[in-house]
Amino acid sequence: MVQIPSRQQILEWIADNPDATAKRDIAKAFGIKGSDRIELKRVLRELEDEGLLERRRRHYRDHEKLPPVSVVEILPPDADGDIFARPMEWQGTAPMPRIFFAPRKADAAVGAGERVLVRLTEVEGEDYQYQARLMRRIGTAPHRVVGIFRKATEGGRIVPIDKGVDREWRVAADATQDAKDGELVEAEQVGSRNRIGLPQARIVERLGDPSAPRAVSLIAIHQHGIPDDFPDAVMAEADASTPATMKGREDLRELPLVTIDPVDARDHDDAVAAMPDDDPRNEGGMILWVAIADVAHYVRPQSALDKEARHRGNSTYFPDRVVPMLPDVLSGDLCSLHEGVDRPVIAVRMRIDAQGNKIGHDFHRGMMNSMASLSYEQAQAAADGTPDDQAAPLMDNVIRPLFAAYGLLKAARARRQPLDLDLPERRIELTPDGRVKSVAFRERFDAHRLIEEFMVLANVAAAEELTRLRRPLLFRVHEEPSPEKLNALRDVAEASGFALAKGQVLQTSHLNRLLAQAQGTDFDELINVSTLRSMTQAYYNAENLGHFGLALKNYAHFTSPIRRYSDLIVHRALISGHGWGKDGLSAQDIETLEDTAQHISDTERRSMAAERDTTDRYLAAYLADRVGSEFTGRISGVQRFGAFVKLDETGADGLLPIREIGNEYFHFDRDAQTLVGSDSGVVIGIGQRVTVRLAEAIPTTGGLTLELVELEGRSVARGPQGRRGKPPRRRDAQNAKAGEARARKLRRIRKR
Repeated sequence: MVQIPSRQQILEWIADNPDATAKRDIAKAFGIKGSDRIELKRVLRELEDEGLLERRRRHYRDHEKLPPVSVVEILPPDADGDIFARPMEWQGTAPMPRIFFAPRKADAAVGAGERVLVRLTEVEGEDYQYQARLMRRIGTAPHRVVGIFRKATEGGRIVPIDKGVDREWRVAADATQDAKDGELVEAEQVGSRNRIGLPQARIVERLGDPSAPRAVSLIAIHQHGIPDDFPDAVMAEADASTPATMKGREDLRELPLVTIDPVDARDHDDAVAAMPDDDPRNEGGMILWVAIADVAHYVRPQSALDKEARHRGNSTYFPDRVVPMLPDVLSGDLCSLHEGVDRPVIAVRMRIDAQGNKIGHDFHRGMMNSMASLSYEQAQAAADGTPDDQAAPLMDNVIRPLFAAYGLLKAARARRQPLDLDLPERRIELTPDGRVKSVAFRERFDAHRLIEEFMVLANVAAAEELTRLRRPLLFRVHEEPSPEKLNALRDVAEASGFALAKGQVLQTSHLNRLLAQAQGTDFDELINVSTLRSMTQAYYNAENLGHFGLALKNYAHFTSPIRRYSDLIVHRALISGHGWGKDGLSAQDIETLEDTAQHISDTERRSMAAERDTTDRYLAAYLADRVGSEFTGRISGVQRFGAFVKLDETGADGLLPIREIGNEYFHFDRDAQTLVGSDSGVVIGIGQRVTVRLAEAIPTTGGLTLELVELEGRSVARGPQGRRGKPPRRRDAQNAKAGEARARKLRRIRKR
């Protein structure tokens, strides 16, 4: 009788021979014949039952390894131009292995998102576990959807959570992943996109209870594809980081630097100080210091940390969590300028004159030690004469000089006339278990504006310094509004009773005059929001195109390298330009600068969309218990299908469907951005005050549906449900024309 191999021997043999894993291959390898194969089969079944082996037809393989022939999805090239792939079927308990895709010269080109069949070879000593060779192409990645699973007799369906998407997806019984009814899932389309009937999908991940408090941000993370898990190689590099030393650094530890941040801030990447300038040639002037965490010391070009930071582009902030650009050991500790500990920084010393103009600057790579970590509220209370125990000892050499410097910068800002938007920021307060406790607007202090002005000046200095040194960098660019958007803003202004200059080169001072007209009126927030909407979106560019909103010719992001990759690039450029070390801008950084600019502009927009969607969902959850209640608000947008209303109490945006407006046909005037009643001639437009009733609040989508109660203080007649919003009959069409004529007349009167 042949001795049956041990369980460990079988596992080791399968790992060493991934191409020969059938039972007969294993039996042949160990010389097992005849009835002894029954015992071998029993051992293999035990390993399979324990999850140590996976049976694929008549073959066995290690559950924690990929099969030698696999289907993978091609990922976008990394910063080095290397291509990696992710396995489509990974059932192991360990993190998903990394696959390096190595195409041959004769191979057909493949793109990101494409699925291919590959032959895998295990590798050692690299930051990836497998190397893949192309066998054949399969197709592009299917469309994905995040939604609520509804179980049926055979399989089920998925109800999407995106606002405005009502198409459901059908899931076959063998593609549900045992999802439960009402569970939040992520699925991908299967089969042809052109087939008749509901599209088919298979569930790829179960995300849990959609009503769970933390599901709100989780939905946004999956929906927008935000990476939220750090690869093992990245964590290993971060964990291996050690505190920086004084080698090659200036000692800035005697400077009265402090951090001023929100009370709940997790990281501190900027510190400030101010003092009178003792140069007699600059009477009344001051010295300003802005010290920024030296992230470049820890995140070296082309390292795993660097590639992941570039991949993420920026941190993403939700009310209940942060998806950071860097692991917490760096963002929350080694790079964070905590009180009373030495931290490496890149600092800029700036001289301003008595009018607040910057008359000089110089950069330093040094070591600082923060005197205090203050909140905005603490700093403001101290400036107002009521310092707490922590701020009281800092009054003479920290607080008063900082606010004196801000007074000078404020005067310079008034002369420069940057766009002076004053938009209230919502603060969603959560209970300990993650549910919405309250929604309020954040209070803004001079302490906030102080830090903003210091950071703007430091960013200007960085852009000017690198331009002087003729070093490549990423500029923060903001172009002026398009004529179309400017005309739309002008229409809103005129409808609200204000004026915006026309027929001259647009300057921010023109927009500021409009904002000043609206200040303190019922239209204040509307004009601020409409002005913001008229702006183009700022972005990153290797070419300097100026910053319209700030009224600045040179501007680059320098002050937040913990949470923005653009700032890390600027830091590296300063290191190279001043010869401070070998961790400056690499040749690869320079070569891919334009691609990096486009990529991080895209990731920034992705984060903004995810953060906005999350806020909408939290607001809907907060208001869900108040369905049927009445709210006041103002019409903030008009479309053919209805009007959008911004509610006064929470700032939430809700949809007023055209069917809920009144018992007549409404004509949509695109140019005037109005809805005109066919019978009454009533004009519904942006800026009008309304009272609405909350008809529906859907937390999973963030959607709010409203019913109109009053328009400009007048009740709105409501008729049979069947006719509201329907196309006009012949007589209605005649009334519509008459109504439009009355509406044009009303608009002319309003303009006069």
